[in-house]
Amino acid sequence: MSTQTKYLLQESQMPKFWYNIQADLPAPLPPVLHPGTMQPIGPDDLAPLFPMSLILQEVTTEREVEIPEPVREVFKLWRPAPLFRAHRLEQVLGTPAKIFYKYEGVSPAGSHKPNSAIPQAFFNKEAGVKRLTTETGAGQWGSSLAMAGQMFGLDVTIYQVRVSYDQKPYRRALMETYGARCVPSPSNETEYGRRVLAERPDHPGSLGIAISEAVEIAAQNEDTKYALGSVLNHVLLHQTIIGLEAMEQMHMADAWPDVIVGCTGGGSNFAGLAFPFIGHGLRGGAKPRIVAVEPAACPSLTRGKYAYDFGDTGHLTPLTKMHTLGSTFTPPGFHAGGLRYHGMAPLISHCKELGLLDAVAYTQGECFAAGVQFARAEGIVPAPEANHAVKGAIDEALRCKKEGKAETILFNLSGHGHFDMAAYQAYFAGKLVNEKYDERELAQALSGLPAVPA
Repeated sequence: MSTQTKYLLQESQMPKFWYNIQADLPAPLPPVLHPGTMQPIGPDDLAPLFPMSLILQEVTTEREVEIPEPVREVFKLWRPAPLFRAHRLEQVLGTPAKIFYKYEGVSPAGSHKPNSAIPQAFFNKEAGVKRLTTETGAGQWGSSLAMAGQMFGLDVTIYQVRVSYDQKPYRRALMETYGARCVPSPSNETEYGRRVLAERPDHPGSLGIAISEAVEIAAQNEDTKYALGSVLNHVLLHQTIIGLEAMEQMHMADAWPDVIVGCTGGGSNFAGLAFPFIGHGLRGGAKPRIVAVEPAACPSLTRGKYAYDFGDTGHLTPLTKMHTLGSTFTPPGFHAGGLRYHGMAPLISHCKELGLLDAVAYTQGECFAAGVQFARAEGIVPAPEANHAVKGAIDEALRCKKEGKAETILFNLSGHGHFDMAAYQAYFAGKLVNEKYDERELAQALSGLPAVPA
């Protein structure tokens, strides 16, 4: 095992194709349904929201999808991203485990999200689209799409979950610096937003509500399309560049992961790292244990029901089969705003049902403690979302210590926390409480799941 710290690929070694796990799954993904007819939807049903090129990526079962050259040229601003060996963290933990992390915070926007924002903006521009609408929680996706829109000459309107809009003013300023318009959600700009505010003027918002607002605007304007930062197949497809690079870098390190860890909200960064390794195992290669880490206050994989549900709170989207807490569920306002989504990506949910991955949930207090320990050892301050992956990796390393096993652990450090220091201040001041969801609200949301014939 090398004592090298970082593993860097050349620009010429950047993957030229994304990996599509649907080509290797032992059972096909359940179809997306039209909520009116309960029949599988076709491309025309998605055309008001997405350009045809992205719709075709959503439904393809081809193993490889080519990354356009203009997209790869923009990717060179930060890709290939580095892989690090966490020597200092290993020493602090006293573990025989080898800990590696793929660092996605090197992108201009500070996270993995531009990996999908850039191609989505490119394909929309190619289709003649003038404006994009989207939602964002913590602002990682919003700032990434704002950057991508500027690079490809698209206007971008972002509906940011109200609690995150208030918690993270600098993330909002970054979106505006890139030229986007950022609106707190729920807002008075949409019919659905006005309905929510009429019932609860101080509503903290949710990703499901913000999605409804963005979808409503896109559906009403011919020159406008909707862009989603996670959950959908084509978004997870774009993110697989993370895992494809990591595979080459693990070979450089003369190592291969026994355990892969990622944080999960909608699932994009987790799938981006894990899916290429899962696919490699399905094709006869080594099969690492895959661990998805989610917030205890919004535990879709560990507490949700695997069922058909709407992707948004206003019920404007098709029905997808996923692990869900119910589309009307509003998670409490914890700081990992990017993980405050009621459902998990259908592909990740399907993989869990097939036994291809495990899931655990942690409170935000223990995740921040892990993030601080990591920062003091490795020097990088993780985003609150990424702290969940850090916590999962540390727990795996401590398990190895207890069992005396020198396993290799790989996790995705999906973004830095430089715009999240107010959350760290709250943690150090003892003001960061472990938010809990309302069991009655969860039960009510789950009881309202759509009735889908078997």
